[in-house]
Amino acid sequence: MAFEYKNIVVAVDGSEASEKAFKKSLEIAKRNHSKLILAHVVDSRTFATAEAYDRTLAERAEEYAQELVNSYVENAKEVGITDLIRVIEYGSPKVKIAKEIAEDYDADLIICGATGMNAVERFLIGSVSESITRYASCDVLVVR
Repeated sequence: MAFEYKNIVVAVDGSEASEKAFKKSLEIAKRNHSKLILAHVVDSRTFATAEAYDRTLAERAEEYAQELVNSYVENAKEVGITDLIRVIEYGSPKVKIAKEIAEDYDADLIICGATGMNAVERFLIGSVSESITRYASCDVLVVR
């Protein structure tokens, strides 16, 4: 019997790379009859200091996250995937996706884009996808 992925976490952030990862996750989830966990991590470190000047920043980040994940859910349902879980977390995507979300949902595959939204952080301390591949305890597919 061939190996099948049962619980797939796909990291989405609205970037072009995460859109490609999402599309790839739909193919794999359909082929494997998998549960798809749509995960978006609001990087709260990026707006923690700015929030002192604009108190609505966290609120807007939450609204954006909800709209983003809901749009991915609708797209997944359109292609026939109904076994879906929405996950919106706060913190560092590098830590949350690989060490917490994947473990909480017993993921056997994490799919993410090769590059995301934050080019400055990637330059200074490495990419989210690099961190996921380093720390995940399951398979990781990085989509280019």
